[in-house]
Amino acid sequence: MHQTNHVAIALGSNLGDSCLILSQALLHLTQVYGMNIIARSHWHRTPAWGPPQPDFINGCAVLAMTHSPLDLLRILLATEQHFGRIRTGKWQPRTLDLDIIFYGHQIINTPELIIPHPEYHRRGFVLVPLAEIAPHWQDPRTGLSVATLAQRLDTSAIVKITHHGSSQATG
Repeated sequence: MHQTNHVAIALGSNLGDSCLILSQALLHLTQVYGMNIIARSHWHRTPAWGPPQPDFINGCAVLAMTHSPLDLLRILLATEQHFGRIRTGKWQPRTLDLDIIFYGHQIINTPELIIPHPEYHRRGFVLVPLAEIAPHWQDPRTGLSVATLAQRLDTSAIVKITHHGSSQATG
């Protein structure tokens, strides 16, 4: 019997019907790879970094699963490809971007994988939705909670997308 681990992932998209793609990606992870969704944030509209491009739709999910960290990475990369992701460089538009933020409370630092995600604590588009569903999750490197880290950033440009299609500022 494999041990069940809780993981936090970040999801993003700015090509195609992003809200639908993100929802379908989560469904894909449950149906194809047997993961269970413990919590899912609202989707949030976030201005893109880098060259001019459409805003991103971002969110986070906490999943329960038995896959190893490297298997999870492979699964997320395969899922990105399944939804049409083409890697053309940093800060480029994409149909789907999936990142492992936390894998339980483990610290992993290998050439293939770094967990916690090395940049998540600087990214409001990760911290705002993650704080919505896992505010007390502590970074195993710093001991700081997700909510504390989110409060340290200017998140005024991140807008929550409500279920009725309207938006409201979150920062």
